[in-house]
Amino acid sequence: MRIGVPKEIKDHEYRVGLTPESVAELAAAGHTVVVETHAGAGIGAADGDYVSAGATVADTADEIFSAADMIVKVKEPQSAERQMLRPDQVLFTYLHLAPDPDQTKDLVKSGATCIAYETVTDGQGGLPLLKPMSQVAGRMSIQAGATALEKAQGGRGVLLGGVPGVRPGRVVVIGGGTVGFNAAQMAVGMHADVTILDRNPAVLERLENHFEANARTIYSGKAVVEELLATADLVIGAVLVPGAAAPKVVTRQMLKLMPQGSVLLDVAIDQGGCFETSRPTTHTDPTYVVDGIVHYCVANMPGAVARTSTYALNNVTLPHVMAIAEKGWQLALAENPHLLDGLNVWNGHVTCKPVAEALGYEHLHAEVAVREAGTQEVVKATPTAA
Repeated sequence: MRIGVPKEIKDHEYRVGLTPESVAELAAAGHTVVVETHAGAGIGAADGDYVSAGATVADTADEIFSAADMIVKVKEPQSAERQMLRPDQVLFTYLHLAPDPDQTKDLVKSGATCIAYETVTDGQGGLPLLKPMSQVAGRMSIQAGATALEKAQGGRGVLLGGVPGVRPGRVVVIGGGTVGFNAAQMAVGMHADVTILDRNPAVLERLENHFEANARTIYSGKAVVEELLATADLVIGAVLVPGAAAPKVVTRQMLKLMPQGSVLLDVAIDQGGCFETSRPTTHTDPTYVVDGIVHYCVANMPGAVARTSTYALNNVTLPHVMAIAEKGWQLALAENPHLLDGLNVWNGHVTCKPVAEALGYEHLHAEVAVREAGTQEVVKATPTAA
């Protein structure tokens, strides 16, 4: 198979879809890999490293998209990239479609087969391709939040760890999954005052057993959230509903409860954000202020630590890239129901139910898509709601 790796073009996105080591594995298996020039610069991988691994280097993204049977990326394709997709092409990357109607419309129109990292599952009900980036984002959220709390950054001037004789900063983590757990680990390590909220008793028990007296765990509800916001210095939004738009757990009205200069950091922004006042920001301009509350909503936080993030991501994506390259997407998905869960768009149809429900598309079951692929013409879907 011909595999294309374009350079990421999202603001301050330094990750790359494949490392030279991953390229070497694919090349050894007989596949052709074409990498856009300077695509690996952000992780310290020169064009020569890719050539040594067995890849060919192309000068432009257009060459990559024109030549490849499968495009392997990190972030969702930007508008210009979406226009280059073909009906006979596989796109394998993070998509986060539920809060992004424009991207969904373009992918549907392209006719391409689009497989999303974030909805691929495993036998334990986890999201293995999302997990490493959630680990990175969770850990980064505390250092980013600590910086945003600095007075020069618009924050209230609180040091999360405090000093002898002065109380530490109060951190509230909403959501006890991978992001929340990793955020709490970092906050506890900085000796902050940490409270973790979740609605799953089993998750709360696991967190309680892990952190013991170093962090509080509380069953989440509106009244509890409001109570904790009143004294919070840093609030981490770490709520995830796989494939769907994130629920809004902090409303604009609730901001009035918070101390001026406190920080809301929304790690769920890729899925639309879990604060009502959240909107995507970039590493270039990461924060904004609403009603005196600093908001940090960078949609590609792990891109700032590109080398760590890229290698962590390739550890979990490469086996699937290899399977698709070896077997073709249809057989690879038919044989692996967990990879099948990653199919979001095929032949002009939305095949991920939460995305279809969020954006008003008719849902075509992924199993049906795999069965019908290449066997018959299917009338393309259109949104059933504006």
